[in-house]
Amino acid sequence: MKRLLAAASVLALALATEAAAQETQASPEAPIASAIAQDVATGVEPIAATPDVAISPSATIQQAMTRPAPSRVRPAINTDEGGLWGMSDRTEQEARNSGQLENDAALNAYLYEVACRVAADACGDIRLYVMNRPYFNASMAPNGYTEVWSGLLLRVEDEAQLAFVLGHEIGHYRERHSLAMLRTIRSRAGVAMVFSIITVGAGVGIIGDIVYLGTIASVFGFSRENESEADMIGFDHAVAAGYDAHAGDLLWQNLLAETQASDNPDVRRQETRGSIFRTHPLSADRVEALEERAAAATGGETHRERYRAAIRPFLGEWLRSDLRRRDYGQTALLLDRLGAHGEDLGVIEYYRGEINRLRRGEGDRERAFQHYSNAIAQPDAPAAAWRELGEYASRDGRNADAVALFTTYLERAPQAGDRALVEARIQQLSGGGQ
Repeated sequence: MKRLLAAASVLALALATEAAAQETQASPEAPIASAIAQDVATGVEPIAATPDVAISPSATIQQAMTRPAPSRVRPAINTDEGGLWGMSDRTEQEARNSGQLENDAALNAYLYEVACRVAADACGDIRLYVMNRPYFNASMAPNGYTEVWSGLLLRVEDEAQLAFVLGHEIGHYRERHSLAMLRTIRSRAGVAMVFSIITVGAGVGIIGDIVYLGTIASVFGFSRENESEADMIGFDHAVAAGYDAHAGDLLWQNLLAETQASDNPDVRRQETRGSIFRTHPLSADRVEALEERAAAATGGETHRERYRAAIRPFLGEWLRSDLRRRDYGQTALLLDRLGAHGEDLGVIEYYRGEINRLRRGEGDRERAFQHYSNAIAQPDAPAAAWRELGEYASRDGRNADAVALFTTYLERAPQAGDRALVEARIQQLSGGGQ
């Protein structure tokens, strides 16, 4: 049944792309497609950055370097590939307007630079968007529209692992795996099935579900052969760019381990098919193949420090989002990896405390208190660590300690949204309130 629904969804997408193709072909303006196509087709000179102004990903990319010419010509809109491009254009426009879009200029430029190192002659095809979504996902649509999610950036340990993932997605793009999957499914679908899909999917429900992940490539659920081929392409491109050959197998091992650390037994049983890497199912065979390939390679750099510096400003925000998934086992393992090199310990200890505060299991209160205490001993501790310790002191009847901790919190977070509430608590604990 699941396979039938998957096939139905993809075929519905095929029908939608053909309809979109006809619509776009009939429109003399075609504003979405033409605007994005223009970004791809023209090599634009760099744009100067304006301080404190949100910059779109396209502008950020142009700042990073002069865009080379694209490697592909846009296909005719009345072809199946042209239809896929048309749908990709529409989902790209949604990404541009999304409230989850991360517009930080430095981060976008850095990621695009890494992508271009592994993309080689396909650099001019890439338009990269960072999305604030707490899951491990990256994808490259048939028109070059590329998404990288914050959950991936949290879990990638260094630049070499990032380069491998981007190379993997470029592998899907180079081999046109989305188009091949579309043609395969469509060739197997009978007339009756097509009719039923048209009847059931006459509205936007199916298409809306498809568009949810943000890219066309995410829908197709590439075959094991496609995934293995993309792994090898990603490996070759990353190694050719001077990156550590073991980046791919180490990353996949980390993801498998995180799945096994899940609080949810269903997730543990399904490996990564139903968890943090659901659009690209992993297997031990893929890890082994990469390990064998890496054993024959020499040299290569991880550039871990450079990568960590690029994501450091976002650690707190991304970890807070990850906690909202409420899979504390996975988040705890993630924090262990982030803290393995003794960096950003204030942030990491604070979020270890948050896991225990939110989980509320046996012994969690004491562990949370200890992690918050560890956090405030570090120079990068979030101000909220003092607030949480103030709450514990207040509940334990240590009013003077609570007042001192709440006061420090407000000094470190003068624009705190709960300032009025905390000030009232301080007054009450000092004997000046009811």
